[in-house]
Amino acid sequence: MAVIHILPDLLINQIAAGEVIERPAAALKELLENSLDAGAHEISVQLASGGAKLLKVSDDGIGISKDELPLALARHATSKISTLDDLECIASLGFRGEALASIAAVSNLTLTSRQGEEKHAWAIAVAGGTLATPAPAARDAGTSVEVHDLYFNTPARRKFLKSETTEYAHCDETFKRIALARPAVAFLMQHNGRAQWHLKAQTAAQRISAVLGDDFEAAAVALDAASAGLRLAGMCGLPAAARNARNAQYCFVNGRFVRDKVLSHAIRQAYADVLHNDRHPAYVLFLNMDPARVDVNVHPTKSEVRFRDTQAIHQFVFHAVSRALSGTVAGATTDIIPEPAQRTSSPGFMATQHRMPLGVAQPRAAYDVLFGREQSRPAAAELTARAQTPTTAAETMATATAGADANTDAAQADIPVLGYALAQLHGIYVLAQNEHGLVIVDMHAAHERIVYEHLKNQLDTDRITMQPLLIPVVFNAERIDVATAEEHAEVLARMGFEIAALSPTAIAVRGVPLALKDADAGELARDVLSDIREFGAGHVLIERQNELLSTMACHTAVRANRKLSVPEMNALLRDMEATERSGQCNHGRPTWHQISVAELDKLFLRGR
Repeated sequence: MAVIHILPDLLINQIAAGEVIERPAAALKELLENSLDAGAHEISVQLASGGAKLLKVSDDGIGISKDELPLALARHATSKISTLDDLECIASLGFRGEALASIAAVSNLTLTSRQGEEKHAWAIAVAGGTLATPAPAARDAGTSVEVHDLYFNTPARRKFLKSETTEYAHCDETFKRIALARPAVAFLMQHNGRAQWHLKAQTAAQRISAVLGDDFEAAAVALDAASAGLRLAGMCGLPAAARNARNAQYCFVNGRFVRDKVLSHAIRQAYADVLHNDRHPAYVLFLNMDPARVDVNVHPTKSEVRFRDTQAIHQFVFHAVSRALSGTVAGATTDIIPEPAQRTSSPGFMATQHRMPLGVAQPRAAYDVLFGREQSRPAAAELTARAQTPTTAAETMATATAGADANTDAAQADIPVLGYALAQLHGIYVLAQNEHGLVIVDMHAAHERIVYEHLKNQLDTDRITMQPLLIPVVFNAERIDVATAEEHAEVLARMGFEIAALSPTAIAVRGVPLALKDADAGELARDVLSDIREFGAGHVLIERQNELLSTMACHTAVRANRKLSVPEMNALLRDMEATERSGQCNHGRPTWHQISVAELDKLFLRGR
């Protein structure tokens, strides 16, 4: 019969080590967090064999006194919390008081520390859980923890370690997370005697660029939002720079790197209608709040948290990231967050083409006339006549070139970011010229985004404007579709539809959303009724609203092989410049691409 007994301290610590110190990278994380909690301004890391043979962390923090050195290595001994109130409002990175004891139980560890007022440092060694007496040592103010032969006395754990390369990769990732969290702290890391990282104290933006590279910074927008005691800051990667894996996603809560489903879901939702298929966004985000609103005592590794008000956090993060991404209009720069672009009051470029009579030979002159800036240029009537005169692609290119030759410098000053249309390619792409070179636009993808954003904007104001049909569209339908139309008439009205049952198997569509007046009313009604029937009206309007609006927009977006006039193409470009998220279609594909003159020169070997 088994007898209940108390486990030895060494075995208790080894069990704890199995939970907290699963690999060298976990030990590195604990030691780095201790250094930061000690107020360090400079931290250096030395590794050998991926951290398995040697792991040393040195800092210039406040240090530990001689009398407290043995206590620092005792289990559940800490200076960071004292009461239950402290545990419920944790501001430090560490608080459990078991990391050093756990590491010391499965390694040969030496702890050396010196407080500023002491004459010299003191060191204490631990070999397999056996504690030595503190001895004098030499070092500046601060603390060093030197760990040799991790898991030397627990072979079962050691055999699960991977190759040196793999273990170092985990240490490197841990180092980057800590470095991102504290940009004001300088960090140095060496592996097998070679310097791997040397980061000076810097701003958050500089640290992000230093750790993730200039490419990330160039393809990201800054974010800084605050509300109700919450603040979210950092950088969000542009949808066009999304990756195949989640290898550049860093989320911090009060300076602590976390993996949290609530935050991940909120961020993913914000990217939902600008991300293509299974691509993953890149981001570095810092969420700061009152420590009392978040519980970090959820898991021994402290990488999971639990929020007091999950819904509020989700909504705040979702809207903050969404607003940052909404500023990514076609042609916008990414070094700052622009104010959310004002959506056009028109339902799309097809409804705006008549108010933008753009010529091609002198497009800037046409804009000057349009906005009342005539400066000895051809009259508006003449420009309108030119715009309405059919031109071949060759004539278009020739006249555009001629217009560009005259007064080039003055013309470039007012050229819109997406330039002016030149021609259409295979009925699919719009070719335009801007000051940088050639712009290629996928006209269907671009128009789909424009219509989609307009529908979202209208639905946000309660309901979508309806266009009554002169002749109702009647089609045969399943009995369940007829019942759905009758039962959810109010929901359909909010979405811009007037659908009535003519018989148990026939439906009449008498009105459609104004922005979708050119779509196939029958097919559009079938899709909407199918979504409502499958997911429920409330669910469609709340959770699947954007997906449904995206489907609706796709129905009416200009199709391939549709020939557009030059004014229509120019109107499309202008609407892209004024529409949120117009750099991607509703499915995350890019809507336009810039080819610089330098790239074209290189292609044709000019200047060689």
